[in-house]
Amino acid sequence: MAILKKGLAGEPVRRLQVKLGVEADGEFGPNTEAALKKWQQSKNLAADGIAGPDTFMAMGLYELILLKQGTRGDTVKKLQEKLGVTADGQFGPGTEKAVKDYQKANGLKADGMAGPATLAQMKLFPEVTKDTVAASQVPASAVTDAVEAAKGVVADAGAGVRSIWDTIKSIFK
Repeated sequence: MAILKKGLAGEPVRRLQVKLGVEADGEFGPNTEAALKKWQQSKNLAADGIAGPDTFMAMGLYELILLKQGTRGDTVKKLQEKLGVTADGQFGPGTEKAVKDYQKANGLKADGMAGPATLAQMKLFPEVTKDTVAASQVPASAVTDAVEAAKGVVADAGAGVRSIWDTIKSIFK
């Protein structure tokens, strides 16, 4: 998941809500969606009520940027330009391979996703720093048992930190 939309819950949603100035309960409901659409419209972004990389960049929520297969927009296009691949703004297999190659060559986890650690290493966006990387992580204990079970993840004792995106869950049953 690299976007936030109605029906999701977790720490990334709470951070979005704080930025929007709405109740920060961590659940992306109708009020969050309406506030996001209004904010997007005021910044001349697509007012679709979905927060993705371009919205996160515009909001200064750099710790939430996660570019991966299926992601699209100006942020992806800038990544592609930096990697020297076709810059069409759509993160597909070619971009994923280029990201993996970059990660391998630079001692990063080669997962093909460009999150804060990869973006900070690339120095693609001056706003994405070591502090951003730290802000993109939460204590492993912050990832609820329900999310763990839903993902089939077994917590590694002493794992320490996880990606903030690991806290995301659906609020729809």
